[in-house]
Amino acid sequence: MSDKPIELDSHRGMAAQHETELRRLVSEVEANEAALRTRQEEIERRLLALPAESWPQAADKARYLLGRYAATAAGGDARTRQMIAAVIDDFERLAAAPPA
Repeated sequence: MSDKPIELDSHRGMAAQHETELRRLVSEVEANEAALRTRQEEIERRLLALPAESWPQAADKARYLLGRYAATAAGGDARTRQMIAAVIDDFERLAAAPPA
């Protein structure tokens, strides 16, 4: 009996090795996409939770929103449209407020 691990990939043909590597990559990409969706949902919840209290905060929302919109299909989904409306409301409210 040997303590050395057996490298199973070396016993397979090139096509089988290629298929195994593709399955591993697809699995990794799917896991990364799920993690990204979770992080996007969290930041979107935070952006929608409270109105911005300053122009810099409103600009941060707009920056995120524009990046998010650019990454979606034309028009975006309902959440994106809701975020657009919230940012417009923030800009209107802050523009009407006297400077601090």
